[in-house]
Amino acid sequence: MTYANRTITVNMDKELKLNILDWQEHQLQGIEAVKQVSDVFSVLARASSEIGFEYFAYGLQMPLPLTDPKRCFINNYSEDWQQRYSEKNYVEVDPTVRHGLNSVMPLLWTERVFETCLDFRDDAQAHGIRFGWTQACCGSNGVRGLLTLARSEVPLSRTELHHSMSKMLWLVHAAHESLSSLLIEKFFPKSKEELTEREIDVLRWSADGKTAFEVGVILSISERTANFHINNAVRKLGASNKTAGVIKAALLNLL
Repeated sequence: MTYANRTITVNMDKELKLNILDWQEHQLQGIEAVKQVSDVFSVLARASSEIGFEYFAYGLQMPLPLTDPKRCFINNYSEDWQQRYSEKNYVEVDPTVRHGLNSVMPLLWTERVFETCLDFRDDAQAHGIRFGWTQACCGSNGVRGLLTLARSEVPLSRTELHHSMSKMLWLVHAAHESLSSLLIEKFFPKSKEELTEREIDVLRWSADGKTAFEVGVILSISERTANFHINNAVRKLGASNKTAGVIKAALLNLL
């Protein structure tokens, strides 16, 4: 490559980065201007459309209950597909969801991804959902978000991914930060704000296996006072006992 060609390439890269930054700033302004879930979703869906995707889907999974975590989905798929997906309980076989629950690496849809669930793939394609890309992210509070960008025509090429990946990755985190903060109150109270510093202290020591008596000695309070704070924390967390309270507080990243 000649010096002139290298200069042209560098200038093109700088221009691309500036365009991406301008695009991100524009989207942020749109997100910050609205407060309702539907409005934020519309801004993000429009942003995904600008980079070539018909469909924008965001799923959220809470860390609790452990045996049946609460989930929430919001998307602009057709009503027929949303109903079909729910009736068939496709969330249990959807390989993109399974991938998102186990990895935060991006997933480009390929034939291999769907080779174990061909009926699901065929049904999705019959509803116009053929090509896509999925990525999960997990916040410090244990809440996991999953973003899917999809369309009915034209596979994603290497060239497209190269030019759009920065925007796609940005959308993953923008969607999780903005939508999860609005949706999370539907599932959990703000336990972090409710628990006092002392309640967090006694739960933290309880998580290390200390008894109420030992916690009292460590914190220079009586055993009765230690139990008082433990019981208050358990009640605020909506847990059935101290063990459940400690587990819930840990999963919510309160400790």
